[in-house]
Amino acid sequence: MLNILSVFIGGGIGATIRYIVTKISINYFQIGYPATFMVNIAGCFLIGFLSSLITHKIQIPQNMILFLMTGLLGGLTTFSTFSLEGMNFLKEGKYLLFSIYTISSLILGLSATYFGFLINKN
Repeated sequence: MLNILSVFIGGGIGATIRYIVTKISINYFQIGYPATFMVNIAGCFLIGFLSSLITHKIQIPQNMILFLMTGLLGGLTTFSTFSLEGMNFLKEGKYLLFSIYTISSLILGLSATYFGFLINKN
């Protein structure tokens, strides 16, 4: 139960941060996508940093890992998780799986978004 609560709270905080950054971006640039770009890149850096820190330097409880990585960074951006999974494939020498996963995620993700729009167009 503590693990679920950790993800829930972290996700809410991460999503709130993304919302605030988007509002600031809209106020400053009159568009939202710079915020998406910024949170995706920041999330990628943070998940890499935390993953390395937890693997090599410090030990923290599982519920704190879930709060930070799955909750906070997952709520901030799922792109960070996607990037970490890709990096893990590369570290494990699974280059073909990395290529298939990355290319298919981009193509199928964009296609699914397009078809979602297309279905609601009519």
